[in-house]
Amino acid sequence: MEFESKVISKEIQQYFYDNGKTLATAESCTGGRIAEAIIAVPGASNYFKGGIVSYTNDVKEKLLHVSHEVLEEQTAVCEEVAIEMVKGACDALGSDYAIAATGVAGPAGGTPEIPVGTIWLGYGTKEDIKTFKLTEDFGRDINLAIATNTALKLFLAYYKEQNLDSDKLEK
Repeated sequence: MEFESKVISKEIQQYFYDNGKTLATAESCTGGRIAEAIIAVPGASNYFKGGIVSYTNDVKEKLLHVSHEVLEEQTAVCEEVAIEMVKGACDALGSDYAIAATGVAGPAGGTPEIPVGTIWLGYGTKEDIKTFKLTEDFGRDINLAIATNTALKLFLAYYKEQNLDSDKLEK
């Protein structure tokens, strides 16, 4: 595992360990790497509910309730699927927050419309989901490392922003 992932995971742990909030993952192309980074930090069981590796569309549909129509019309590699994976993870695992990844890590599987290296990330709560699209192909291993680190960084920044905003409202 990347050192950077461990550092980010440790920071997530510092925010989540005692606050009563929970986190889950829904991963396709990253195959559990985001969950692995989260649980690399001792004490993750206090806040990490679990992860669903939904590598196939039928698992996305059955466990995460991703729309069959969206998968058919837009493919699994689209913003809407990332959004639905976040919602599905929150529902299926009973978590407050979730991080999701769906994409084409390579080396094969890309198309002219969705080339290798295209990975959609989703993160947030069921009511407030943000997305981010990676588009560069650096080879499978690097694509997956970038997706994992980027997902963790984006989620951490999102979480900090949400909590700073709520802290300001309380004052």
